[in-house]
Amino acid sequence: MKGFPYFWGGIAEAKSIRAILYVFRPGKSRDRVALDTCTGRVRHMGRFYESRTYTFTLDAQLSKGDVELLLLDQKKQPLLKLNRQLTSQTIGLNGKSRYYLRWEFMRATGKCELRW
Repeated sequence: MKGFPYFWGGIAEAKSIRAILYVFRPGKSRDRVALDTCTGRVRHMGRFYESRTYTFTLDAQLSKGDVELLLLDQKKQPLLKLNRQLTSQTIGLNGKSRYYLRWEFMRATGKCELRW
């Protein structure tokens, strides 16, 4: 599916993915992804209800390819970027603001997890 928005537990998601296998599981304090030969991107609204400092940690266990994660503000401007070289960052978020998480995959195979 390309650019098709749908709702997962009340949270809008948009994706543009080409993959042999793609399993995306968003959660309250983490996102998990399993993929095989995946290229594309997924964006969903982040669930950050508390105004506080969050530490985002990306655990990318990939046998091939690469992954990048962006935290976007409500205007979809980047606030934070994680990848296999920069795996953790800390940022203060306002619980009343809207944020988005955008995963970008480049011919990636393996598993990824983002914790906050």
